[in-house]
Order: sequence, then C-alpha cells, then structure tokens
Amino acid sequence: MYIQSTAQLRDIYGHAKGRAKDKQLNTLEKHSINFVEHSPFLTISTHSSAGLVDCSPRGGEPGFVKILNRNTILLPEAKGNNRLDSLCNILETGNIACLFFIPGVDETLRLNGTARISTSIDHLALFSNERNPPKACIELTITEVFLHCAKAFMRAKLWSEDVQIERSSFPTMGTMINEQLSISGVVEKHEDMVERYQDDL
Repeated sequence: MYIQSTAQLRDIYGHAKGRAKDKQLNTLEKHSINFVEHSPFLTISTHSSAGLVDCSPRGGEPGFVKILNRNTILLPEAKGNNRLDSLCNILETGNIACLFFIPGVDETLRLNGTARISTSIDHLALFSNERNPPKACIELTITEVFLHCAKAFMRAKLWSEDVQIERSSFPTMGTMINEQLSISGVVEKHEDMVERYQDDL
C-alpha cells in the first residue's frame, strides 16, 4: 500500500505544532547568522525545469559563505569537476535549498530561497583572499530559514569517533568509478588522489 494524498499522510503523522510550526522565519537573525558564520560545510539542492533534482556539497573555512544582509548570502562556486549541475539548474528554475552543518553540533540550519549566478566584481572581491578565488558565486535570496532538530544526527552519531570507519576498509574513489564504468588499468591510490586535489582546494 502506498500513500496517495496529503490527507492520508496527515492521518499517520498529524500536523506540526508549537515551536516546530512557528520556528520558520523569512530572514536571517542573530542565531542563523551565527550558524552560517561558523559553518564550514553545507549541501545545496536544486532542480531543473524538467524536474530533475540535484544535491551537492560545498565546503571551506568557517565564514566562506558571505552574508550580504539579512535576506541575501553569497556562496562561492569553487573549482570542481565542471559538471555544473547546480548552476545549470539555477539558470533554469532559480530555486535552491541549503543545509548548513557545524562539526560537533547536531542541529542544522535549513535555508531555502531563490538564486542567481553572479560574476559581479564587488561580489567576487569578497572571496579574493581565497587560495583559488571563484570565477562566479551564487547569490541566494532567502525565503525560508529555520533550525532543524538534532534527532537525525543523534541517531547517526555522526560526530562520534566510535562510528568512524578506517578509510582503508572502504573502496577508493578510483576503484569505485573504474568498476562502475568498466574501466581497466591501474587504479589511482587514495593518497595520490588526495595529493592531486590539493592544488584545487
């Protein structure tokens, strides 16, 4: 059996109430600003006009996301693999959602809004001290912002050393991609991949 309607869904789960319902804001305030300023990592979600969705990570030193005002932030578009899935989706629909993380903190910050790709000299100047300054950045205009509770991270014990695995016990990126694409030949070692990436950070 599958749920076919919102009414069926609400029959099972009920409705949000109290703080869960009321916590949604439409601008940044001191606590959400503080969260963004301390976050070295976030994920962004976008979708194309055909409805194809994408979620990808973004990272940097805390403060790498710049706050222009209570309604606008800038995400640097760092050097990557040039797939540009997120940027192409932004050009098509302009919709974006972000989830901000802080290591050691189980709560997250959810931020939704609309986005444009900026090459403004003034915007890019804010990232001029980066080792590899971006060629463009994402200007995000906020429509919704709210803190998300800690339950998922508590269940996952994400920041606990007890649940970390030895990297050597997991296939390398080279191994996984070669096998996925049926590529034969020498597989790049994890250590070599990390060294190769250093120039692009």
